[in-house]
Amino acid sequence: MPGKSARYALHAALEMALSPDEAVTVASVAERFGIPQTALAKVFQQLVRAGLALGTRGVGGGYRLARRAADICVLDVLSVFEPRQNPGRCLVAAHVDGPCRRLAGCGLRQLFDEADELLRCTFASVSLATLARRTKADAPRTPLPAEPALVRLALSSRSRPRSRPPAA
Repeated sequence: MPGKSARYALHAALEMALSPDEAVTVASVAERFGIPQTALAKVFQQLVRAGLALGTRGVGGGYRLARRAADICVLDVLSVFEPRQNPGRCLVAAHVDGPCRRLAGCGLRQLFDEADELLRCTFASVSLATLARRTKADAPRTPLPAEPALVRLALSSRSRPRSRPPAA
């Protein structure tokens, strides 16, 4: 699950996608979603530094997407706040006696690496424009389209489930 800043950023990015012709203010997004303005202002600043948003100061100022909403995917936004974990990193944060010696054959690590890759493929396949279309009040609720090639690729790299040995 994305952290608080990443969730705030998704709300901010979606609001900018829904209002391509006008600047979105920190106050309006904060009020709509019940987000503290100071935290949201920092999130908008990070989106600007990452090249995903443009900020304008003064009267009529606010934030807009730096590119078309169709050219920014959910993963672009999340990656600013949730950098990719090192694939193959041990799930146990600290080892008393140094690095994990069982990392290469760890089934849990492999499972979480596969799940992480599937989630990343899904986030990469959904643009802010798609999310905005789905969010508009008059749009019917339909499943988000996943890029079939990405999903097939991710699924094909998974190993087949192993059958259980017979019970003794």
